[in-house]
Amino acid sequence: MTSIVEAATGRHGFEVAVILGSGLSDLARSLVGGSPVPYSAVPGMPLSTVQGHEGALYAGEVAKVPTLAFAGRVHLYEGRAPSEVTFAVRAAVEAGCRIVILTNAAGGINPDLDAGSLCLISDHLNLTGSNPLTGPNDDSLGPRFLDLSEVYDASLRAMARSVDQALMEGVYAGLPGPTYETPAEVRMLAAMGADLVGMSTVHEAIMARYLGARVLGLSLVTNAAAGLSPEPLSHDEVAAVGARASGRLEIVVRGVIERAAHLGAPAKGEQGRERPT
Repeated sequence: MTSIVEAATGRHGFEVAVILGSGLSDLARSLVGGSPVPYSAVPGMPLSTVQGHEGALYAGEVAKVPTLAFAGRVHLYEGRAPSEVTFAVRAAVEAGCRIVILTNAAGGINPDLDAGSLCLISDHLNLTGSNPLTGPNDDSLGPRFLDLSEVYDASLRAMARSVDQALMEGVYAGLPGPTYETPAEVRMLAAMGADLVGMSTVHEAIMARYLGARVLGLSLVTNAAAGLSPEPLSHDEVAAVGARASGRLEIVVRGVIERAAHLGAPAKGEQGRERPT
């Protein structure tokens, strides 16, 4: 059966998918190359309405590894359901991708993360109030109760650090947006152990693990979170910092794809260790 991606690109047998966040869409062209397929030409693909998200799919090879690059995503704050937010991940895994690399623009809560820093996501806090696995479960796709002990693959994080030894690791707090956090909320998130905060990624990561793919998360810190900088927060600044720092991100992503070519997909998530109540 022809996958959604194959129908749109005329290609099949992909191994890696990269989903690009705010201000990072240009990376798709330099990383993968080829002619973009607008999301409107991908059957069922939701269209992004946010500045800095091109809304196009690129299909090609990185270090001889068949790779998909999604230039832009959709978000809960656009009025999208979790099923729409995770559509790209589901399409990528259907097309054969066993590794999903999620990138985003994030606010830095940890004072060691300055604007322009690149940070590996080691874990996340899903504070969106929703979960993409809510509803009836298809046991042929994944388990009803997914173990999230290791959402972000340790082997992929080690590969990323072998490419860029200056990479830090941190916990990403995913909130629904579209407002930036208040200073009080940032203090709360810091007390909860968050190093980064943003409005994406957590649902995509959960879905990728549910479907049995390995996940690497990379946050580009585009600004200090509210209350940590005297400057007001601006989406224009987020996009501008993303564009300036995309070169370093490309080096890391390209290096990971090259090194990860030998990795197989992990086993699909086992049922949680604790009984649901």
